[in-house]
Amino acid sequence: MDSPEVTFTLAYLVFAVCFVFTPTEFHSAGLTVQNLLSGWLGSEDAAFVPYHLRRTSATLLCHSLLPLGYYVGMCFAASEKQLYSLGQAPEAWQLFLLLAVTLPTIASTVIYYWSCDQWARHPLARTLALYALPQSDWWAVASSVNTEFRRIDKFATGAPGARVIVTDTWVMKVTTYRVHVAQQQDVHLTVTESQQHELSPDSNLPVQLLTIHVAGTSPGVQAFNIRAANVVIHQSLGDLFLETFASLVEVNPTYSVPSSQELEACIGCMQTRASVKLVKTCQEAAEGECQQCYCRPMWCLTCMGKWFASRQDPQRPDTWLASRVPCPTCRARFCILDVCAVR
Repeated sequence: MDSPEVTFTLAYLVFAVCFVFTPTEFHSAGLTVQNLLSGWLGSEDAAFVPYHLRRTSATLLCHSLLPLGYYVGMCFAASEKQLYSLGQAPEAWQLFLLLAVTLPTIASTVIYYWSCDQWARHPLARTLALYALPQSDWWAVASSVNTEFRRIDKFATGAPGARVIVTDTWVMKVTTYRVHVAQQQDVHLTVTESQQHELSPDSNLPVQLLTIHVAGTSPGVQAFNIRAANVVIHQSLGDLFLETFASLVEVNPTYSVPSSQELEACIGCMQTRASVKLVKTCQEAAEGECQQCYCRPMWCLTCMGKWFASRQDPQRPDTWLASRVPCPTCRARFCILDVCAVR
């Protein structure tokens, strides 16, 4: 494991992965295609579309050169293999070299094809051409995108490899090799996934991150997904509490309804049968603030949860679970531990 060949292989593998997926440390160190070729790429703010035409092309070429860079490095790390001499190199390494040369050759061919006719064949140019008026071309649309991107009121968020940009007219997603563009009035947005993460320090509420499918209504516009950290929705405070309320009641002791007693419809919603009974289980009968309720089961779990939530201070959600409220019928005070599902 200490041989120069293995050491170089592991080091180059880490470098290649980080160079392609560019973690924060590589961005801080300037080891990105955008930074290394900044003089040729120009400014994104000055000309958004031309910048990304060049950036996607340069990124494709640089990434395709990584296998060739590994081969050249191995010529020095494993000099005993004589990789610098094609005739004496092992057959497996000859095949690897062929692949390493083929990849940038293909990439160069693709880039040359894109650049023909003033980049009109580039995927970004083809997408913009779909929005061009009959008497104009894709450069007119590109000019509109450039102008809107320069405005300070645009919305931009996300990592460099999956950045979401929203202007007055356009929804765009910038990825490593592509720039997806769609006109706002021409898209249909669908929420396909919602992920809930840790509590937000600002609101003491869980944060939901949405994955939104952006599909163009015009033929030829390729659909794409956006998932930005600032595109969040929250359930209402009441909905969040009802979920927690129900989950806590599930672990409370249950209440067995006498055989002579028939459960009636919930007097709160009249839609479902009563399903909870208030029974003091949090402490002994004579201890604490909670009181024994002698009402028969008259409320469903949802309505009891809504009643509990309605008696809380909206500005202090951190106190809700530990609070006590009066029974909606007899006013005996109870806590969540006293709400028992009927069986």
